[in-house]
Amino acid sequence: MDILRAPWRMEYIDSSGTEKPRCIFCDYATGDNDEENLVLVKGKSSYVIMNRYPYSVGHILIAPYRHTADLTSLSGEEKLEIFTLSQQGVSVLRNIMNADGFNIGMNLGRIAGAGIDTHLHLHVVPRWNGDINFMSVTAEIKVLPEALRVTRRKILDEWKTWSASQ
Repeated sequence: MDILRAPWRMEYIDSSGTEKPRCIFCDYATGDNDEENLVLVKGKSSYVIMNRYPYSVGHILIAPYRHTADLTSLSGEEKLEIFTLSQQGVSVLRNIMNADGFNIGMNLGRIAGAGIDTHLHLHVVPRWNGDINFMSVTAEIKVLPEALRVTRRKILDEWKTWSASQ
């Protein structure tokens, strides 16, 4: 499926051939530029980041800080925090995006569809009734109507409001 994107896609195209970070999940978790890296929330053992190439508007990822691709190696604290952050993410996304449902899951290993298979991460993808339309069915094109930074600001503001009310 072809995907039409906003101009931020050019950043990726322009970086072709340059050295890539060893692991974006490790680099972004420890970096000091959360806005640029699209980091939303940092917990004790894991954190939430927006998907830079989302399946739909509001697509977030939750990953442990520790570099691992092995689901069975997660500590109890990591498992609990990843699931807790996914619950919070669903609440936040439901509040600001009025999603009709969510796809939540992990692709473990390249053969299972993981784009980044060296650092496990959980996808939380908002879905709406009718979000598969003629563009994706007939032209194999997906339109994402909102810039990532705008979506990030909305999610971050709502997450802060949600956290304060808990």
